[in-house]
Amino acid sequence: MKRYALENLKNWKNSPNRKPLVIRGARQVGKTWLMRKFAKESYKKTAYISFVDTPDAKNIFEGNYNLNNILLGLNVLTGVQITPKDTLIILDEIQECERALNALKFFNENAPDYHIIAAGSLLGVAVRQKQFSFPVGQVDFLNLYPLSFCEFLEAIGEKQVSELILDNKWEILKNFQDKCINLLKQYMFVGGMPEVVKFFADNKDMTEVRKIQNAILTGYAEDFSKYTESSNVAKITAVWNSIPTQLAKENKKFTYKDIQSGARAREYEAAVEWLALTGLVYIVHKITKPDLPLSGYEDSSAFKMYMIDTGLLCAKALLEAKTIIEGNRIFEEFKGALTEQYVLQELKIKDNLPIAYWGTDSGTAEVDFVIQDKEKIIPIEVKASVNLKAKSLASYRQKYNPQKVIRTSLAGFEENNGLFNIPLYMIKNAAE
Repeated sequence: MKRYALENLKNWKNSPNRKPLVIRGARQVGKTWLMRKFAKESYKKTAYISFVDTPDAKNIFEGNYNLNNILLGLNVLTGVQITPKDTLIILDEIQECERALNALKFFNENAPDYHIIAAGSLLGVAVRQKQFSFPVGQVDFLNLYPLSFCEFLEAIGEKQVSELILDNKWEILKNFQDKCINLLKQYMFVGGMPEVVKFFADNKDMTEVRKIQNAILTGYAEDFSKYTESSNVAKITAVWNSIPTQLAKENKKFTYKDIQSGARAREYEAAVEWLALTGLVYIVHKITKPDLPLSGYEDSSAFKMYMIDTGLLCAKALLEAKTIIEGNRIFEEFKGALTEQYVLQELKIKDNLPIAYWGTDSGTAEVDFVIQDKEKIIPIEVKASVNLKAKSLASYRQKYNPQKVIRTSLAGFEENNGLFNIPLYMIKNAAE
């Protein structure tokens, strides 16, 4: 399985300004696999510890931050003679050891020749709940997400199609439109969780795919009780379970009354924040005006909530595998929200890309996504099939006169007076 994030890690290794690296991402997105793969390909030796599997590793970081003692302890615990530059030190599940997190600061300041990568699935929650002192400015970050559509294609043996998409070969791909759409249907049902993709690539068994997806969802639900106060578990579970219902609405705006009758924001805001900090959900805020910076125009009270992965959303909503063979049904589920989920995932992979949505106060018009790409504000309208009517996008254009507008659908590529129709399977190129 190929992860494009490996290139980011290689760039990090060779950077003259390299700092200890922290990889963030939800559970099961492949952080441990990525670190071990990178270590095997790029270093002579690997010193790996997990603070979950080896709780005694925490003792190494007790007392003062004497780096010689810490390195000696890591040597003993891992059985690896750690040397600068040719050994990769991996500190996995670092949210379990605050002092190890703080030690990254001292490595950066006093021992920059040592290459260190740390990862934490629930790091955001740990920092917020335990009030960890985070080494701000002393570490680099990499966010890891589920496999993208192109990574999925390579995993299932469709590398040539992936390369054509990555290289923006519109003219060639239009000859394989039906194939691309069928592959996209598979991806939307299977999703990008590495364990699920690997099984599907090897077996093409949708029944077993669903079992693996459900096991992942069960693991997430168990995390609710393991990593938060008992008083919050029911609320987090209620918010999590409400996502398919929230997305089945016409405007898809998250409303607390859809969790349960009479629910209020102040009762569930902490639960929403917890899910966002774990990376299990993506929050997309409404903006009052599409201007720079997007974050300056966010309406904190109005947002949409999406899940981490299309396949997990299909599983949670109990969509059956036959949806991928019934015409364009899978694109139209939840009033097209499953397609929006896919588009958001592809946009998220371009890290640090601000993403919002726009709508009128009256609710008569709404553009699914608005992205900020450097100095450009680009609206993106998501169409679930080949229907290219986009009244909301027309309203947006009339009001703000943007230089570039994107409509993504199952139709082929087309450009007309600043309006770009980009096929759904190529939406990753929207900000290029």
